[in-house]
Amino acid sequence: MVDNLKAHWQTVYHTKAPTDVSWYQPVPRRSLELIRATGLSSKAAILDVGGGSSTLVDNLLKEGFVDITVLDIAPAALAESKKRLEDAASRAQWIETDIMAWQPARRYDLWHDRAVFHFLVDPQLRARYVQVLKAGLAPDRYVVIATFGPEGPTRCSGLGVCRYSAADLSTILGPTFRLMRSNIDEHVTPAGRTQQFLYGLWRAEA
Repeated sequence: MVDNLKAHWQTVYHTKAPTDVSWYQPVPRRSLELIRATGLSSKAAILDVGGGSSTLVDNLLKEGFVDITVLDIAPAALAESKKRLEDAASRAQWIETDIMAWQPARRYDLWHDRAVFHFLVDPQLRARYVQVLKAGLAPDRYVVIATFGPEGPTRCSGLGVCRYSAADLSTILGPTFRLMRSNIDEHVTPAGRTQQFLYGLWRAEA
């Protein structure tokens, strides 16, 4: 399954420009707002799960963050970000892997995901994701997850997805994660279509 997913996303990034994919954002405004809301210092360790060709890393570097890791299953997506960042790419860490198979070698102060979770249509995959999240998040730290909202699309890039409310996500994450804030955002794709996203910020409680 991992190889199939990797091939799928490699094809997406080989056939579409990063600015043409439906999830493209020149500035990931909502994600940045929630990250700022944590009050974390510029030295905080931030992980962007499924970050691929996202511009979040660019914006975090501009805001002075110095410990950023981008994880993605598709090397083509990571290559696009490195190309775009040029010399600044050396200021971030890059991990090519499937989050389902990943064993974190360190813990992060903030876990960000706007790309992966809504593709986990199998409850067992969601449970595994939460296991990896708990292994990779430092105690008393933060999680930002953005998924398709209750009225969002049911498919993306040829794959089925799940739609969530903040309460749905809180139930899946479990009682050790406290919801701090959430909001609905209407994302306009490069093709001019509107997609509903749900953004949430949680704090892991010891």
